[in-house]
Amino acid sequence: MPEKKTKIQLPGIDGVVDAVEVPVTEATERWTEIHLSDGTVIRTKPVILSVMRIENHRIENHYDPEGNPMYQVKANQIMTADAPDRLRKGAPGSSKTH
Repeated sequence: MPEKKTKIQLPGIDGVVDAVEVPVTEATERWTEIHLSDGTVIRTKPVILSVMRIENHRIENHYDPEGNPMYQVKANQIMTADAPDRLRKGAPGSSKTH
């Protein structure tokens, strides 16, 4: 699939900038597990929707210190929580009844 020209809004930049949507050919979206002190385990992972390479030369520096172009990633996040029984709604001794 060819790259598609687009315009995007960047944080800290007034107005929109030129960018190119770069097709993703492969992505490894792994789960991250976060263990909380209350016994809950939260699992989260990104789902990449699209990637844009900034190509607007009116931005003073659209490259990083190593000369790589700047990218903007559009993503959603999936999250699940596995709480101990004592924290679940309706559990005996729990104040969470609704």
